Amino acid sequence: MPNSDLLPSLLYKINENQLALEAAILELSNWIEQRDAVEVADNVRGALAAIDRNEEFIKLTLAVLMTPD
Repeated sequence: MPNSDLLPSLLYKINENQLALEAAILELSNWIEQRDAVEVADNVRGALAAIDRNEEFIKLTLAVLMTPD
């Protein structure tokens, strides 16, 4: 398998890791909010918004990269 064939799979796995981290951090922000640190929780969710904004583009790009020629 040429190295260029590995790139889409690598990017897919990195994206999976990113989404798993997003879910874990969101859980932590919920826990923080339950302890009356609402401002901190809101800041965390604001930072996570970048992942949400980019998710569709990443999925579409990965689909194109993984499509056989």
